[in-house]
Amino acid sequence: MDGADPAAMRIAIAQLNPVVGDLAGNRKLVEEAAARAASERADVLALPEMVLTGYPPMDLLERDGFVRDQLRELDALLPASRSVPIALGAIVRREGEGRARLHNAAVLLADGKQRAVRIKSLLPSYDVFDERRYFAAATSRETVTLKDGGPEIGLTICEDAWVEKMGYAINPIGELAAAGARAILNLSSSPWHVTKAEERREMVSALSRDHHIPICFVNQVGGNDELIFDGGSFVTDQQGRILAKFPLFESHFGVVDVAIDGAVDEERDAEPLAAQAEDPGPIEQLEAGLVLGIRDYFRKQNLPPGAVIGVSGGIDSAVTAHLAALALGRDRVVGIAMPGPYSSDHSVADAEALATTLGIEVRRVAVTPIYEAYLSAFGSVLGERSDYGIAQQNIQSRIRGAMLMAVSNAEGRLVLATGNKSELSVGYCTLYGDTVGGLAVLGDVYKRDVYALARHANRDGIRIPINTIEKPPSAELAPDQLDSDDLPSYDVLDAILTDAIEGGLSAGSIPIPPGSSAEVVRNIAARLDRNEYKRRQSPLVLRTSPKAFGTGRRLPIVHRYL
Repeated sequence: MDGADPAAMRIAIAQLNPVVGDLAGNRKLVEEAAARAASERADVLALPEMVLTGYPPMDLLERDGFVRDQLRELDALLPASRSVPIALGAIVRREGEGRARLHNAAVLLADGKQRAVRIKSLLPSYDVFDERRYFAAATSRETVTLKDGGPEIGLTICEDAWVEKMGYAINPIGELAAAGARAILNLSSSPWHVTKAEERREMVSALSRDHHIPICFVNQVGGNDELIFDGGSFVTDQQGRILAKFPLFESHFGVVDVAIDGAVDEERDAEPLAAQAEDPGPIEQLEAGLVLGIRDYFRKQNLPPGAVIGVSGGIDSAVTAHLAALALGRDRVVGIAMPGPYSSDHSVADAEALATTLGIEVRRVAVTPIYEAYLSAFGSVLGERSDYGIAQQNIQSRIRGAMLMAVSNAEGRLVLATGNKSELSVGYCTLYGDTVGGLAVLGDVYKRDVYALARHANRDGIRIPINTIEKPPSAELAPDQLDSDDLPSYDVLDAILTDAIEGGLSAGSIPIPPGSSAEVVRNIAARLDRNEYKRRQSPLVLRTSPKAFGTGRRLPIVHRYL
């Protein structure tokens, strides 16, 4: 436009990593992107949903002054819009009466003024989303222009593009295309799970193809609490072909020229720029997403001392340490090896080998004397016995948990819990023991994928000791104990859990895995529900799947339905 081809639009896209509540800091990110967009002679700068507040702000929206201060930062961006129009996600106040006093909106700033506000139409209230708690939806959809006499475009927010996937009756993009929009900007903060980027592209490409309109999808990147945002912004043409796609798991800025004349170029290659970079594979994504989630959890809370991890020589603690070293740097990760009365010789040896391969510090402390003191005390409380059963096993884990918390308190380090999704699902963990910590890195990663992460870690050389990967898993809380003493094989367990959690199937509907039985399926389903109380008391779980433990999965602790 402005001196360029009137049949094309130059869209600058800023895939930013905002910090929730850092209103001034987030505004500065936008200003920096606007300066770059202006230098590239862009027609418009597209930014993510709620980029000034960070997403999700949750009940900060109800805190006195929060929305007011965000609106002040929005006004502070007006001067930057004199150089380039800015389309960004922001919170605006709702006019009139009603329970929801706010709107989730796309705001267009241009020529030093607020040119247009377009309200989000579709408010998700499923999984991790709860937008109807705070916002009122748009009742109509209207196009905007970047300048007087310019082409009409549509401004939409995230869920407004998820029409077919979620079965909404309203189709905001379809309505805007029918109203004359020649391009759509979709400003998103769409949380990641493995393969989510491909799912979005397929969905938006279908919308472009169905409505013959280019769509720019711009997404937030970064970790905010348990949610990880992968970026993966992209642009489609009116035939649904991918014109450009941005990298996953990193901030990025780019400019894309988009034809908006309505003409169809049948000669153009099917995906002219999509082939420039394939998406990482599922395990590569899983590693990259977890590393970003750990890094931002520490960075955004300003936790400089780093992490402390209980390293047992087992696969879960080894993979957790590997991911933490990638995220924070090896000098900010400390492992604590705590051999007990039933620890095998290879447990300590494998923990020390891990320290060497990762280059992290590992300290060793024997917990057997503390354990024996507990057993002596048990006699006066529980009566003299030769074996205190599960209490005797769990006290070892709780001693180790207390030791990790002591290091945390003394040195300011955050404890990373090492339990995986398979174990958390069935309660194969000890409250106030191996569940202590501030962040459960592998809490949404099944055991099968923990092993896949370990093998992937060794792709360019040994980081996870081979013996750690090959030996049978064991909690080592009793003589010659193995996980298989209490659980079915992990391939069977994970198959059942996947159907029960991600699939939402009841016990009677879960297919029986090969080598298993209906009784095993029912027992695992019962254990899954019975241990909800443990998960409620466990650390925050980084979300990597469509159904993680935490805010996205809400079940009563007390119920009787399988």
